[in-house]
Amino acid sequence: MFRQTMLAFVAAAATAFTPAAAADEVPSRAEDVQPIAVGAAAPSFVARHADGSEFAFDPKQQERTLLIFYRGGWCPYCNRHLMALQDVVPKLRESGIEVLFLSADRPELLYSSLEDETLDYTLLSDAAMTASRAFGVAFQVDDETVERYKGFGIDLEEASGFDHHILPVPAVYLVEDGKVAFMHADSDYKKRLEGAKILSAAGLSGD
Repeated sequence: MFRQTMLAFVAAAATAFTPAAAADEVPSRAEDVQPIAVGAAAPSFVARHADGSEFAFDPKQQERTLLIFYRGGWCPYCNRHLMALQDVVPKLRESGIEVLFLSADRPELLYSSLEDETLDYTLLSDAAMTASRAFGVAFQVDDETVERYKGFGIDLEEASGFDHHILPVPAVYLVEDGKVAFMHADSDYKKRLEGAKILSAAGLSGD
């Protein structure tokens, strides 16, 4: 099982990593993903808003940004995590941190597929897996799992609009000054980073 959490306290502790290397290959197992490391230059990417318009992420021009990668509104564990962060997101925003949720769902399903469509979050579609590949958290879902999901009423091609059968492992990235300041990723989709730990990574109190 892959689980990794890293926090950059000083620049000297940074680990160099080339984003392109993470995007070149997509592992066939979630356990084999190679998320880009703390200290690495954060990659730019293009995602889409719910209305289909483009959102261009430029780490060099962006304020402190928290990126939360999740599988999609069809995933009950993703829904629970998003709802559990309702008290966390406002605190992050108040401190000047932009919070972006990146989903494998196509734009028109970003909100409608959630259990709570009223969540006041910035949800972005990474259905093409551009951001997930760039951050090294994308993996290929095997054919057996794709068919098994269909038995549960989950059609990955319908959800994403693509036939690539690629998903991200749940991951959290804090980007500061164009670089990765914190990252957490876990190949076990049932496990998510707690809100208190996200606040701590951002230098905030959970009180």
